[in-house]
Amino acid sequence: MSALDWLIVLGLNGAIIAYGLRRARGTSTSGEWFLSSRALPWWAVGLSLFATNMDNSEFVSATGTIASEGLHFLSAHTFGGLIGVTIATFVIVPAMYRAGFYTNSEYLEHRFGPGTRVLGALIQIQYRTSVLGLMIWAVHLTLVGVGGLRPGLSWALIVSLVVLSGVYTAVGGLRAVVATDVLQSVLVMAGGLAVCVAVWQAVGGWDAMVAQLESLGTTAEGLAPGLAAADLAHVGAFRGRDGATSPVVIFIAWILISSGWWTVSHTSTQRMMGARSLWDMKMAGVLGAGVSLVILLFTDMLGLFGRAQFPDFARPDEMYPHLISTYLGIGAKGLVVAGVVSAAVSTFDSMGSSMSAVFTRDIYARFISRDRDDAHYLRAGRIATVAILVLGFAYLPLILRAPTMLAAFRSVTSVFVTPLLIVYLVGAVTRTNRRVGMAGLATGGLYGVVGFVDREVVDVSWLPSWLTGQWEAFVWAVAFTAAGCALAALHPRWRRTTGVVASGGEASPPGDASSPGAGGWLAKSSGELGPIRLHPFRERVPLLASPALYTGVLLAISAWLVFGVFW
Repeated sequence: MSALDWLIVLGLNGAIIAYGLRRARGTSTSGEWFLSSRALPWWAVGLSLFATNMDNSEFVSATGTIASEGLHFLSAHTFGGLIGVTIATFVIVPAMYRAGFYTNSEYLEHRFGPGTRVLGALIQIQYRTSVLGLMIWAVHLTLVGVGGLRPGLSWALIVSLVVLSGVYTAVGGLRAVVATDVLQSVLVMAGGLAVCVAVWQAVGGWDAMVAQLESLGTTAEGLAPGLAAADLAHVGAFRGRDGATSPVVIFIAWILISSGWWTVSHTSTQRMMGARSLWDMKMAGVLGAGVSLVILLFTDMLGLFGRAQFPDFARPDEMYPHLISTYLGIGAKGLVVAGVVSAAVSTFDSMGSSMSAVFTRDIYARFISRDRDDAHYLRAGRIATVAILVLGFAYLPLILRAPTMLAAFRSVTSVFVTPLLIVYLVGAVTRTNRRVGMAGLATGGLYGVVGFVDREVVDVSWLPSWLTGQWEAFVWAVAFTAAGCALAALHPRWRRTTGVVASGGEASPPGDASSPGAGGWLAKSSGELGPIRLHPFRERVPLLASPALYTGVLLAISAWLVFGVFW
């Protein structure tokens, strides 16, 4: 890259980081640090959700995966995202919001006891730091492949980004993170659209790309087994790396992966819980998922265009940096790389803020150091921010062994994240007894560990691929978790203790009481969040401001794209 390109990259991102440091000043209470005192408007939360969802690994992994396996990933960016955000904002997170919880793991204790809370917190930390590892590797690929940096200098720059984003996150908390996310989202959109337009024009449009793919047949390098190059443009053509997996199973798996992303991950739910009203929360989810759908649709197409132009390109995860280097000129290249770096910084601060909240409230304050003052836990959260960011580097060996970055992510996600998603749903929509959560996590998690060992560690010959395969694992994780929940719900000694018993002895609805046993600072800080606001309007919500209306429109568009255009 030229000096001008680097000036754009460093100037734009430096300005955003400086703004984050400025907005970090004045944060003095845990309510401000963890949830921005529940004062965030829907557009700020929505753009923050988009910026967090669109980390730089999304650009790199989506382009590489689609260049190798085809458009099946589109299922995650359409139906998966919308179903996930609907479950989160209409079903699960409102219960947490009404009860005054700061994290989604607090809700698990409220419904299923302290053991489930600890497991939920540990699963989240493992899940999100694995994503952090993906993002770190994606930044490295871009800085080396596009920026021309030596590997050592690239890693030094990445560490610097981690440190700088960690500083303003540790000082300012969610308020500083959302403020920078809004600016970063604009830069991410501009960079992503710039590379899409440049590649589209260079190739000659959609018809020219399809013609090139059809001419390649099965000769292109790195295609998944059983695929011709023209099959890449169809969602239902990919049948797994073994060539034997139903596209319906793959579609369901993407729904579960994306639903876990929006619901299990406190990176997303923390922003929703910081909204100034329940209406703002739901509209923020619609905005975040809607903008993500549009940008990711364009990004997904890059994988097809890249394969058409470079049929012998054998390293899928390096396709996105290669397209930037090939088709963008001076200035435009700097804008795109600035967007990639900005997406990285957005993810760094989001992970640090949300996972430090999970550690501080759900593990440290609940079980290690109870009943200290607010300033103590504020310091603990800031220290945890740095530790969480460092953990992301531990996943690099697993990522390097996988055929693509996304394959590594899929293999890890089904182990605990999908069981935890099912437990959240059971807690939100039923009044089943408190033993159910731990039973579901135990059966689903045990299956997940066995499947992961068979896939990634030791090939267990007597376990069939239809039971432990990477895609089938998501469906089985649901089945094993649901079976554990059902057995616990039907247990004759446990079935009488349904719901969450309030002080008055009645079973209270999910989300209506404080976490049992969590007194002291945890209870006091929950009481400082203020009253619940349903919406910011004087009377009822106008029809044209209904989140359900726009969710329905986006689902209809998703159905048309997946089943009508690309299946």
